[in-house]
Amino acid sequence: MKILIVDDSSAMRMIVGRTLRKAGFEGHQVEEAADGAEALAKIEAGAPDLVLADWNMPNMNGLQLLQALGEREDAPVFGFVTSEATSEMRAQANAAGARFMINKPFTPDSFRAALEPILGAG
Repeated sequence: MKILIVDDSSAMRMIVGRTLRKAGFEGHQVEEAADGAEALAKIEAGAPDLVLADWNMPNMNGLQLLQALGEREDAPVFGFVTSEATSEMRAQANAAGARFMINKPFTPDSFRAALEPILGAG
């Protein structure tokens, strides 16, 4: 499975990748993008199966990325990994097609809970 991690912080992209492995989701091809615009270009070049995106990023935020993907028939499974998760944001994410929202700070357990239904047991 191909997973795209989208966050404007390189440190956070590394932490998300490490947490995926600690949660038992090893052996997947993981790519990274620094913002929604870069992610959209990577998705168009070779669609991932899963996108883990931050909400707040420059150039194109996570919600804008999800909305852009919503128009595609081959849109990947999409979820947010974000420090901001108000009920309004959750409603917007759900309406746009997000499958889950993982709150920062997160743990391997929170990743397992969100991703096992999608990736299977780690």
